[in-house]
Amino acid sequence: MKITAYAFTDNPLPLRAASMSRDWMDRISDRHAYRCLPLNIANSHGWEIASPCAFEIMWDGGPNAFNLKARALDGFPHFDQFALSHFAYGIVTFQLTYLFRTEPGWNLFATGPTNNPKDGIAPLSGVIETYWLPYPFTMNWRMTRPGTVGFEKDEPICMVFPVPADTLPQVEMDVRNLSDDRELMKQAAAWRERRDDFMRRFRDRDPATLKEAWQRFYFIGKMPDGSEAPNSHLNKMKLAAPVDNRGKVVPQEP
Repeated sequence: MKITAYAFTDNPLPLRAASMSRDWMDRISDRHAYRCLPLNIANSHGWEIASPCAFEIMWDGGPNAFNLKARALDGFPHFDQFALSHFAYGIVTFQLTYLFRTEPGWNLFATGPTNNPKDGIAPLSGVIETYWLPYPFTMNWRMTRPGTVGFEKDEPICMVFPVPADTLPQVEMDVRNLSDDRELMKQAAAWRERRDDFMRRFRDRDPATLKEAWQRFYFIGKMPDGSEAPNSHLNKMKLAAPVDNRGKVVPQEP
């Protein structure tokens, strides 16, 4: 499947595969946050659009567009064409400089960088029908309190990834007792038993357990009984970098 990002300026914003790393995860002792595979996959689950400059956003708490100000900190020209208060109420709107198109039946989920909270401001997520939309969408963040928030140059302001357009409306959420599936209950009980035993040995400062440090069943794709998870199990995600084909494609006749 292909996603096409049509740049509509000569200098579009940096577009790249999302990174697995997060500063706050790097700062944790032994970087043990990276042992959480769902976090790692979510961190790199798409492509990032990054800021072209360092800037700050100031909001005085008022409900009008003029109550929010944004300014570049490094002399970036025409900053008002990149960031502005369009919706008011402490919301800043970023122009992404791309018109995205997906293949039929696929939308784009647009959000902030996953698992990367920022004090004082939060990204607003959206799902866009990019398989037909003939104009670009914007990325919006909302200040969570009055004050000033800063962004660094190359800091991600948006993350996008494709989602099926018509799957969720057809999904039925079925709630059952775990005992309704005997095999699943058996596997869950085996996991709980092994987990409880591991934590008991860890609390008792067992040398071998301390050296092991953590259980890797999910990370390596092992069932509690030792059998293998399906071949589709991922323990890392590294997406392809965008390919810049600007100027290499002959424009279609109008």
